[in-house]
This record gives sequence, C-alpha cells and structure tokens, in this order.
Amino acid sequence: MVVVYVMHGEYKVPGGKLVVADVDVVDGLLRSPRISGDFFLEPDEALEAINTALDGLPAGLEAREIAARVDAGLPPGTVMLGLSAEAVGITVRRAVARASDWHQHEWRLIHAGPQEPALHMALDQVLAEEVGAGRRPPTLRIWEWASPSIIIGSFQSLRNEVDAEAARRHGVTVVRRISGGGAMFVEPGNTITYSLYAPESLVAGMSFAESYAFLDDWVLGALGELGVKAWYQPLNDITSDQGKIGGAAQKRLASGAVLHHVTMSYDIDADKMLQVLRIGREKVSDKGITSAKKRVDPLRRQTGLPREEIIDRMIGHFRARHGLAADHLTDDETRLAEKYVTDKFDTEAWTARVP
Repeated sequence: MVVVYVMHGEYKVPGGKLVVADVDVVDGLLRSPRISGDFFLEPDEALEAINTALDGLPAGLEAREIAARVDAGLPPGTVMLGLSAEAVGITVRRAVARASDWHQHEWRLIHAGPQEPALHMALDQVLAEEVGAGRRPPTLRIWEWASPSIIIGSFQSLRNEVDAEAARRHGVTVVRRISGGGAMFVEPGNTITYSLYAPESLVAGMSFAESYAFLDDWVLGALGELGVKAWYQPLNDITSDQGKIGGAAQKRLASGAVLHHVTMSYDIDADKMLQVLRIGREKVSDKGITSAKKRVDPLRRQTGLPREEIIDRMIGHFRARHGLAADHLTDDETRLAEKYVTDKFDTEAWTARVP
C-alpha cells in the first residue's frame, strides 16, 4: 500500500523573506515539492530546478543535505535574494517535521515588577515547564531586576568566571541559569532581558544554531525600527556596526519546550564589569582594558531613548508581528518558582555545581 502524507512548512529567513514548502511524502520520499514565497529569484526556471532537485529525496535528510542537493541543481548564474539553498532545506525539514509557526500560537506577555536574580532563574524553568506541559500558552517575559547580579551559564566554572571578592564588595549576587553560554553582568535599569517560552514544534526542523537567529528575528526588526541596524553574529550574539548589543542562550527541555532568553545592554558600567567578571579580563587581555568598553555598545547610546520606551516599542513590534495578549504569573507558578529558589537556585550545590 502506498502511504502519502501532505506536508506544509514555513520559514522566515532572518533578515530575509518567507519561504514556504508544500510537499507530499510518499513511502518515505519527497514527491511533488512546491517551493514558494515572497523572495526574489532569477532566472525564473531556477524555481522549477529547486523543485526538481527536491523530488525523490529521502524525507529523513537533514537540512544541510537537502541544501547541498538544491545547490547542485541550480542553473548557472542563479541569483537569490531573501532566499538561500540552506533556507529551502530548513523549510522542507520544517514541513516534514510538522513544525508550527508563530501565528499558530496565542502568545502571552508577562512583564512584572523587579524580582531577585534567583527568582528569575526559577521562573525560567517553571514557565518553560508549564508551556511544555500545555498548561500555559507560549509566552514572552520581560525581566526587571531587583538587584545587581552575575548570571553564569549552566556549564561554566564559578571560580573561573567570577571574582568572588569583587562581587561581594559591589553587592553583586551570583546565580546559575539552566541554559548554557557565557556569564552576564546586570544591574537594575541597565539591561533589557527577555525570555521566550515556546513549544518545541516552533523550531522543529532546525538545528540549535539555526533556531537562535529564527527566534530573535523579531527583535532585530524592532531594533531596526529604532534606527539600530542589528544582526546575529553566530552563534548567539546580537551586534551592530557600533559593537555588541547582547547575547542569547537556549535550553530545550525534555517536556517539549524551548527556553530562549536574551540580555541586551541598555547602559553598562564597564569598569565594574571588568572587576567582577574574570572572563572579561581574559577576552581583552591582548587588546588592553580600554577595548573592553568598546566590546559592548549600549542601546542608550545607540538610540538616545529611555529604556522603558525601547521596551514598549519592542513589545509593540512583537504584538504587530505575532500577536500578544497581556498576562500575569499564576499563584501556582509563583509558588513553584519560590520552591525552586529554595530547593535549587539559591543553593550552593547548584551555584557551585561546577566549582
């Protein structure tokens, strides 16, 4: 018996155009592929060449393998604008994986008052778990910090990243998050931090590296509206021609949720950062301390706008693009987060789990 599945996938190329794949999967092979979108492609026959290259491929191929077949099948001199062979590969993988799209979800916004660093760490885990369990819709959370903190990645060495004596002197709390990546130094009012909690279906068919830029494409658009030409510097930096703006980290939970969070600098005390973070010294040791102050270029300088206005305009951009309804933490979510603080995030066993 011939088994036929009809698949549909969409992928917005970061900084580019929308790519759509409609394809049948017949006995494990791609059949009757139809690539479309609002991209630009020359010559006209290149589109049919892409479809021809896809037809008959095993449905289980990875995106990079699909892209290689597409590249090999393109007519000489093909010009793609807002499109790439890699984007075609990702879109086809998303179709086969039955990926969801932003507009298929009812996004919620949580923007509460200032909270302590350990509670922020706990809320990330709780809200990701709730989305993974289907008890909460996909959510955007904007953070407000109650006190200065160093947040180290899940796998970083505490002693290698933090000058403990300097942190105590400056009243800086050290916490460890559940995602990987590098250390961050934050002070109230000096950063813009947000988290996305989404079902894994939103990034189905993508590698970790591909999903970083995909999940933050909206914020690049928001920054563009503020006059900041920003882009993704792989793997996880948001940067501009004036310098680094921020960095992202991600965790995929067994419950089927993706936690993706970003901290962007609004203002920064570079001297204090270099005192409390050891890694900052290492990264600039060959260039001199003065260059450290140029590595991060805060949004305050780049936009001239109050932090609150930048956040409001970011939220407005997300709402216009994907839909967004105001929400709040439930009592159960708050209680569970407080329990996680006591049992995990405020303990030496967790913070120093990599000494």
